[in-house]
This record gives sequence, structure tokens and C-alpha cells, in this order.
Amino acid sequence: MDMDTERLLRHFHEAVEPVVPLVALWAHGSLATGDDYQPGRSDLDLIAIVESPLTEDRRQALRRMHEGITLPLAEHLHCSYLARRELADLSAQHVTWAHQELFSRPVTAVTRRELHAGGRVLAGPPPAGLLPPVSDAELAAFVRADLRDFWLAKARGRRRWLRDIWVDLGMVTVARATVTLRDGRLISKREAFEVLAELGAPMNVVDDVRARRYGTPAPRLSRFRRAMLARRFIRTAIKRALASASA
Repeated sequence: MDMDTERLLRHFHEAVEPVVPLVALWAHGSLATGDDYQPGRSDLDLIAIVESPLTEDRRQALRRMHEGITLPLAEHLHCSYLARRELADLSAQHVTWAHQELFSRPVTAVTRRELHAGGRVLAGPPPAGLLPPVSDAELAAFVRADLRDFWLAKARGRRRWLRDIWVDLGMVTVARATVTLRDGRLISKREAFEVLAELGAPMNVVDDVRARRYGTPAPRLSRFRRAMLARRFIRTAIKRALASASA
């Protein structure tokens, strides 16, 4: 792993310990596995286990701590803070720093499965010693709900699909979700590009997403046509994946 990433992780560990009652600190996703991690493009996805729920004073101290980190790649650092007594509740809302904001959200079944499959321990005991495992049924239920209730709903609108982030996340998420529902396994973002081709995704859109992630040559494609093609494919792929999962 590159020096900037390692330096940021060390600094973050040293900075967060005085602020919260830290029990464990883990990385997941490409940062943990090293598979397809792209410095400067990939997020640094972290999970912090804390002894007790964070008070308002600690939340504000946490905000100040995150805002004070100015090292390279700091804008890509995301971390959710899970209280030990809430670890078994898949619906619990956890304090999270992401996209330069502090808010609350659940830690999904996909993230939990990633942690058990290949989480990187930065401090404390490993995930298997603290975090309840996610069953195949729980994982599939989350993926179905995420496709049906979030992504399919978002694909009904148009304006958001003019933005890079929606096209990038939508295309990759649909490919990864399709494999999880079909085969019961998680795949990397790199593997998702191969799956998109298998699913009949518009290759000019796939190449557009790939160019932002890997710095490859970008196709000549207007934002308006890209949005139309991406929305159409995502709607179709979601409906196909949900139908296959329920068959």
C-alpha cells in the first residue's frame, strides 16, 4: 500500500483514540483486501467499534478531529462508529464521517460480510471476535431491498444521473448486487466491470466509468446521452436481478 495511505491510517488511529472509547478499528473493501485499491480515487472505508454510544460532546469532538485532518487522501476517509451493545442490530443508525460530513446511517449487511471475509485489523480484536456474522439470507434480503427501494427509485428521476457519482456508483452497484443475488458472493469493483459486459451494459458508459477509476482513455459521450443510457440499463438490470432472485 502507498505511503500516503499508510501515513493517514496511522495518524487517524492516533487522533481518534483520545476522542472516543475505542475498542477496535477495522478497514473493509478495497482498502482491506488491497484488490483494486486506487490511491486518490478509492475511499478509505473504516469501522470503529466503541465501548458505548457517543454523547453529543463526543460527537462534536469527533467532528473537530475529522475536520482537523489535513493529510493527503483525508477527503476520502470514511468511518462509522458502532457501539458494542448495538453490533447485532442491522438497522441501528451509527455515527458516520463521510464526504466531509458527520451524520448517522446503518452499517450494511454487505459491509459486515466484507469485514468477516477480509477485514483488515488496525487496532483491537478482529471482526470475528466482536461482530455477529451475517447469514446468506440476511445478505440477500439487504441487497434486494437496496436495489428495489433505493436504486430503482433513484433511477426514476433524471437530473441526478447527469452527475458522475451516480453513474459510477449505480453501474458498479448493480453489477455487484446481481452477482451476490445469483451466486451468494461479493465481488470487487474491478470484477464488476467484467460483469457489466456480461449483463449487456452499454460499453461506452462502462468505459466512461472505467476512465474515472483507472485513468484509461475516456470515450466521447455527452452527459445527457450517458445519463439516458445508464438509467435505462440500471432499471432493466435491477428488474432482471430481482426477478431471478425471486424465481
